[in-house]
Amino acid sequence: MSHEERLGEAVLRRHDYGPGSVERLWSAAEVWQLFPPDKTADMDAHLRAWCERMAKLAPGADSACMVNWPSHDAHAIRAFLDHGFVPISILATRKAPPGEVVAPDGVTIRRAREADFEDVLALAISTFDYTGLVSSPKRPETEELVRPQLKRQFEGDQLVWVAERDGGVIAAAECGWVESEPDSWAAELLPHGRWGYVNNVVTAPDARGGGLGQALMSLVHNEFHTAGAVGTYLYYNPPNPLASVFWPRQGYRPLWTIWEVRPASAIR
Repeated sequence: MSHEERLGEAVLRRHDYGPGSVERLWSAAEVWQLFPPDKTADMDAHLRAWCERMAKLAPGADSACMVNWPSHDAHAIRAFLDHGFVPISILATRKAPPGEVVAPDGVTIRRAREADFEDVLALAISTFDYTGLVSSPKRPETEELVRPQLKRQFEGDQLVWVAERDGGVIAAAECGWVESEPDSWAAELLPHGRWGYVNNVVTAPDARGGGLGQALMSLVHNEFHTAGAVGTYLYYNPPNPLASVFWPRQGYRPLWTIWEVRPASAIR
């Protein structure tokens, strides 16, 4: 559920993610998102007005203030920092041509099968043990939220790939298709076209550092390219010491930075 109001020339949209909402995996339950009128807006003035508005609303602990800003536009960054925002997530895109897939010795990379579901689910849940250290805290209902979403993936387009060694799944990539068309939500963030979305990629801790993730993503990129994608995109957390190094090495470049204050009452 969402609600909009005017904040001067800007728009302030409130999102409520109740129990059972998959957005709770990475988001606060209540989010106030600011949409400035344009990239030349006086961001400091908008943030001061926003701060005054939040003081009247008195949001709870499970809340956040959020704004998307072009990653290569520096003129608003000082204002974000001064008002307590941190760069919590980056939307990055990749348009580079596919490369050669070279799997480590003894590793097979393939599309997931129905029998892989529980192994992939365990890996997916383990992602939140780590990301809970560097972004949104892991919620008690994580498995309850992840299981049906992953089940739909396995029963639908099956854009799930796994890396297997000695009969065990040691890495997985869960992906999907997104159409950026005029007047669609995706067109607010991505150039028009059919994009491959990389939702979650995870490698078992004892299998990291051997080129497994790179080989897995090389196959994913090749398959998206063959199927006609204009490129691929994903979100990663800048504070994550693994993701912030791995994804740029795979050719991803920042397009949008998500600035956030949590809880929303901490905006200043």
